[in-house]
Amino acid sequence: MSAERQNQKPPKPATARVFFALWPSPEVAERLGTIADNAALAFGGRATRRDTIHLTLAFLGNVAEARLPDLASAAASVRVAPFAIGIDQLGFWSHNHLIWAGCGTPVAALGELSVQLRKALARAGFRVGGEGRDFVPHVTLVRRVPEATAPTERRPLPAIAPLVWRNAHFVLVRSTLSALGSSYRIIGEFPLTAGLSA
Repeated sequence: MSAERQNQKPPKPATARVFFALWPSPEVAERLGTIADNAALAFGGRATRRDTIHLTLAFLGNVAEARLPDLASAAASVRVAPFAIGIDQLGFWSHNHLIWAGCGTPVAALGELSVQLRKALARAGFRVGGEGRDFVPHVTLVRRVPEATAPTERRPLPAIAPLVWRNAHFVLVRSTLSALGSSYRIIGEFPLTAGLSA
């Protein structure tokens, strides 16, 4: 074997940037999109596009494409009955300059879904972003809010009319980054169903 061949590194396996999420109906996405547009007008920043609005359950980052079937198998073992969440408040995180929407009252089934999914992923050998931190369910509505115009006690976020987001499944999403922002493609869908977890 030539020295040149010995020094060649094997090609890196193809990867996919992925996460699990709840995906809204078009009607819920439209209502959240309108709230996002209004918040961006009032406080600056970039409103989330309606076609990318979601609630992240578990972010995995780059995963080898060859392991995507293992991800799907782990997700398929989760057993949580369908549930609804009530989106009824806005919040602002100054550390990453974003406005989000969330639930004033915790939803037990949503917390259970997060716990079961993370445990199933860990059993399958996957690491989830934010391990060790509490799961804070939220929907990002506006990014890159300028510090000069950000919400404050004197300029608080507005109240919003509550909306009901019903969930009968969760999804595995592939994210592709570009200069125009992230684009998302759903590559797996998993029904919410009651019963004992596998």
